[in-house]
Amino acid sequence: MGRAYGGPGALYFAMRTLPVIMDIVRDMEELCPNAYFLNFSNPETRIVLGVNMYSRIKCVGLCHGIFMAQYQIADILGMDFASIEISAAGMNHFQWVMSIRDKETGEDLYPLFRERDKDYKPEFMPYVRKMFRTFGLYPTCSDDHLGEYQAYGYEAGEKGYDFEWDEQERVKMKQEIADVVSGKADAAKWLTPSGEKAVELLCAIHFNKRTCFPSAIVYNNGAIRQLPDDIAVEIPVVADADGIHKVLIPELPDGIIGLLNNQVSAQRMSVRAAAMGSKELAYQALLCDPVINSTVAAKGINDELFALNQQYIRKCV
Repeated sequence: MGRAYGGPGALYFAMRTLPVIMDIVRDMEELCPNAYFLNFSNPETRIVLGVNMYSRIKCVGLCHGIFMAQYQIADILGMDFASIEISAAGMNHFQWVMSIRDKETGEDLYPLFRERDKDYKPEFMPYVRKMFRTFGLYPTCSDDHLGEYQAYGYEAGEKGYDFEWDEQERVKMKQEIADVVSGKADAAKWLTPSGEKAVELLCAIHFNKRTCFPSAIVYNNGAIRQLPDDIAVEIPVVADADGIHKVLIPELPDGIIGLLNNQVSAQRMSVRAAAMGSKELAYQALLCDPVINSTVAAKGINDELFALNQQYIRKCV
């Protein structure tokens, strides 16, 4: 486990991505200091934290992970995706669904969901549903992503990331872009809504169209009061001409707060390591991460990944 959100994958994704993001942010500080930086780059929790730690630029991350959870919940309920609405809080791809409601009537659907879950297909998201039954709230957004954050995530049964498929998809995407640019391919599908929320968020701010968004990655600073201020969290937000407003989360169950707190030091240390381009801090970040259970393994991972990514790693603050 550990592709991009937790574990060694998240650390080194941050090590190579944060310097590029900070280049953009420094340009914004000079050219448009009052603008928002909308982030889609992973690992979102750590990138959003990094921008907030080392810049005054307003930064918010957007992710479709919550909608993946909404589709799963709708499947278990036997309802249409659009007929329900959910809200969640936590970290990116490590959120916990606080409410499930009928979009038309406002009815609380969590009791029905718990009943339907008991007899639903056992092979459907078994690891996510195990955590749901243990901690009482449904986590986003899939077995593989959830497992990246937890020492026992291997129990999800994932067989590892399909790097060959990933490389093939990147080649296909580059070719598709080239064909559209050259006029060989029709760009019509690019003009239809993707489901991502960037345009909707921009319109809410620019046209003062007050809009609720079920999920965004923001600097905590009291939004989830049970967690430290100086981390990034994913929570509902409201946007209008005055900007992006965090919906305060008064309380999450103690067990879930415990799981989230396990990520705090790993999150902070990985950002510091990325900002300083430091192999030594990267090693410390690994040893703070709950998925690491061996100093020897951590050193080996750090040596290998630092060497492989060294051309992209640099001090950026």
